Amino acid sequence: MEIDHTMSYARLVAKLERYDAYRNAPPSGRGNAARAPRSHWQETYSGPSMERPFPLLLFVFAPAPRRAAPATREAAFCDRACRVGNVGYRFIVATTTLPLPTRHGADGPVWRVVGNSHGEERRALAALPKAR
Repeated sequence: MEIDHTMSYARLVAKLERYDAYRNAPPSGRGNAARAPRSHWQETYSGPSMERPFPLLLFVFAPAPRRAAPATREAAFCDRACRVGNVGYRFIVATTTLPLPTRHGADGPVWRVVGNSHGEERRALAALPKAR
C-alpha cells in the first residue's frame, strides 16, 4: 500500500512502472528438481497465505498542504497509471482517498480500479478483480 500526500504524478507512475518491472523479472535460477525456478517476486510474496500470485497495489491519496485535493490527485493518477503496460492485466492497482476508508473502512466500497471501464465505480476490497 502506498499512501501519498507529497509525491508528484511522475514519481508515482515511475514507482508503478518499477513494480511492473519487478513483477515481470525473470526467475533467478533458484529452484530444485521438484519445483521450477520462481521469480524473486514469487519467492518473496507468494505462498499459502497469499490469495493472489501478485498482491494488489493500493494507493491512498491523503490531504496535503499546497497540493490538489485528494480526489483530484486520484483521478489524475488513474488517468496516467492506466497507460502502464500490465496494469489491469498482470497486476491490479486500486486507489482511494483517505476520507473514504476513514468513513467506510478499508474493506468497504472505497476502491477504484485503475483502468476499470466502469470509471467511477467503487468496490470493496474483496470484490476487486484478480490479475491474470
